[in-house]
Amino acid sequence: MNHWISVAVQTPAHSSVSGPLTYRSELPLPPGTLVRAPLGSREVLGIVWSPADGPPDGRAAEATRTIAGALEGIEPLSAPWLELVAFAAGYYQRALGELALAALPPQLRELSSTQLARRLKASAGKPRDASAGNAIEKNPDFIALSDQQTLALAEFDSKPGPFLLFGATGSGKTEVYLHAVAALLERDPGAQALVMVPEINLTPQLEARFNARFAPRYGDRSVVSLHSGMTHPQRLKSWLAAHSGAARIVLGTRMAVFASMPGLKLIVVDEEHDPSYKQQEGARYSARDLAVYRGRLDGAKVLLGSATPSLESWHHSRPATVDDPGGRYTRLVMPGRIGDAGFPKVRRVDMNHQPMKTVFSAPLLDAIRARVARGEQSMVFLNRRGYAPVLHCADCGWKSECPHCSAFRVFHKIDRTLRCHHCGFTERVPRACPACGNIDIAPLGRGTERLEEHLAELLEGDTRPDGTPIRIVRIDADTTKLKGALESQLAQVHSGEVDVLVGTQMIAKGHDFRRITLVAAVNPDGALFSSDFRAPERLFSLLMQSAGRAGRDAALVAASDSASEMWIQTFHPAHPLFEALKKHDYPAFAARELQERQAAAMPPFSFQALVRAEARTQEVAQGFLNAASTGAQDTLAAREGFEEVMARITLYGAVPMTVQRVANVERAQMLVESGSRAALQRFLAAWQEILRQTRTDPAHKGLIRWAIDVDPLTI
Repeated sequence: MNHWISVAVQTPAHSSVSGPLTYRSELPLPPGTLVRAPLGSREVLGIVWSPADGPPDGRAAEATRTIAGALEGIEPLSAPWLELVAFAAGYYQRALGELALAALPPQLRELSSTQLARRLKASAGKPRDASAGNAIEKNPDFIALSDQQTLALAEFDSKPGPFLLFGATGSGKTEVYLHAVAALLERDPGAQALVMVPEINLTPQLEARFNARFAPRYGDRSVVSLHSGMTHPQRLKSWLAAHSGAARIVLGTRMAVFASMPGLKLIVVDEEHDPSYKQQEGARYSARDLAVYRGRLDGAKVLLGSATPSLESWHHSRPATVDDPGGRYTRLVMPGRIGDAGFPKVRRVDMNHQPMKTVFSAPLLDAIRARVARGEQSMVFLNRRGYAPVLHCADCGWKSECPHCSAFRVFHKIDRTLRCHHCGFTERVPRACPACGNIDIAPLGRGTERLEEHLAELLEGDTRPDGTPIRIVRIDADTTKLKGALESQLAQVHSGEVDVLVGTQMIAKGHDFRRITLVAAVNPDGALFSSDFRAPERLFSLLMQSAGRAGRDAALVAASDSASEMWIQTFHPAHPLFEALKKHDYPAFAARELQERQAAAMPPFSFQALVRAEARTQEVAQGFLNAASTGAQDTLAAREGFEEVMARITLYGAVPMTVQRVANVERAQMLVESGSRAALQRFLAAWQEILRQTRTDPAHKGLIRWAIDVDPLTI
């Protein structure tokens, strides 16, 4: 007997097939079943999405292909998971199969039935010890909560959420997460918790803390990780443990929002403000926003945490007033640091009063020396890696431009290379200017590599309390390429072997450096006057998070001669952003930014999408976007029932992207804006067909690809 089923399979981006395909099956298969299905000349992995009424219109029953079989030993994916993927595919304007199959471990597509059976057997975790007693009471690693932590947890327990935990840096947000997870698992033997972090390098230290707390109680496989840095076998093992329920806790980056967790009852999104939660390639989804939506589908509580929340989340958690019903999130507040540790004192150095070309002002250098003399650590960050952003010839004006991109190649002194950070093109540094032969070519500007070298020169001759030379270590993407390099460097910092830590923003995120008492931002002015309306928000968050690395150990600060410090070298010391930072006043900064955005009708008071096009020439890229815009206004405006939608949509003209050429591909973008999220979604869904038709026009022959980015973070 034939059974008709709709199966989601991976289809090409922007093809006319965006939904599931109809197949025959010899057996009735429930939605969520993983199957192998023929597609063209290949056999691919698919997901049964729903029963089908019969063969597709216009096709005979015998012409409809039959699935090869179901993957045995794997329970069907849950209905909430299917609904989450369907929502994400629709909202972010991607094909259903593309998003659904990308959320599964690659090895499910690669392994034979025999190999998969072996993996399933190996994924079985140790049985839980039901006699271990209360996880909090009997685990010595659980520390007593402060009053503000206790109040936050009490409110979390008593309300449905979603919640925004606005906790100062060092206030103990992670401990709140740990207690919330422990209480859930103790209360519900089948419950699972998902804890998300923005970046891979934060996963190992969080995994160590969760394993120390929960592995003795729930078994070695009770805590697993999911992130893109794992090998395919590791990802499959963790996914199977989560899918089977053997893993009670899943820790992961943005991809973990799609983890199959049938017992999901709690979702924690740590550092929810971080832009890393937004996927920038393929399906450009926001894992933070999907986490909130998934919580509603699964009946799970959602806890977003940050010391500098995104302005969207801050706005959604606004308290109710007489004229405003308030946001849909509940705001939990933890304003103080653990152990009564004070916040670092913010010191601004007016670089207008410093000698020309000064990199480290004299007061900052003296402060670093004083910290080293007391056996304390300092952290200096500059958000630009490499030695210098460009090499330059003073005689003819030559600069180290990338031949494939509209950007400069960065000078890396350590291996004497010029490297493009956009396309990866790398060459050895020329012995002389390629244009005029002048041998005196010099670096312009500074990256972390040059900053480290310059600081070492300035501190040469200074020593640690034991008389040994000062130890400076740099942590950025260049020094942490090798496996285990980051962990090794962080261990040196934690052990006190390092006196000064130099790095990019990766050292400012989430790390618990107990010995650091001074943090310095040497050149943060670039984002103050950016054309990107989100740039001030990102800068304030980065500076406040960086300041949060200082003075986290109350006992160490109390024993010191002075309070912890955050130094900012700026040419605009009176800027309101720095005024708010000096007072550690995120609410004041957020209020001012939201007021400006409301006046300008910017998110969160409007909704945006970007359509990006890549082509062999800029003319083709912009021509495609402008033609699609014209087609939308001509076609959709005349469609019945669409007049109101089009009246609420603003289509801007196509413009080159900031870096308009990468790897010899020209890039352009078009902004679409609306005051209504629903109107924007209706427009984008209808516009997809027009975009596909426009691409077939011979006038756009050089078009390579296009993509829609809903709720973009960079414009």
